[in-house]
Amino acid sequence: MPEDLARTVSLFNNNTFSCVATFVQRAGLAALGGPDEPVQRMTQTFRERRDAIVAGLNAIPGFSCKLPEGAFYAFPNIQPITHDDRHFAKFLLEEAGVAALGGSCFGEAGRGYLRFSYANSIDNIRMALERIKEAVPRYTPA
Repeated sequence: MPEDLARTVSLFNNNTFSCVATFVQRAGLAALGGPDEPVQRMTQTFRERRDAIVAGLNAIPGFSCKLPEGAFYAFPNIQPITHDDRHFAKFLLEEAGVAALGGSCFGEAGRGYLRFSYANSIDNIRMALERIKEAVPRYTPA
């Protein structure tokens, strides 16, 4: 990189990564030494959400979803319905009020898949699944 830009980037990095403010360091120590119960509750909540969305997606004809092991996204295969995942994602948003990203947004290997976040309440996840289930029979490929 150009030398004058390298100096600026180095200064930024030093102040961002190397010189962490004292209060942030203390917060990190408190988090590491504190109780695990809140983390365990959050983990269990996300596990329940994950299990609900995966089971619900797998119950919809044309969807096939493996159990994700990290993050909070389900990535179902919709190839029996369409390979045009972006068109299908747009359809779900417009016709069912459910937001998803086409898997091809993450590269060619994602074509024919959707990405759903399950960082939401169980009630909203169930409502979204019901809306998807009702909308799928109305889908017409582009």
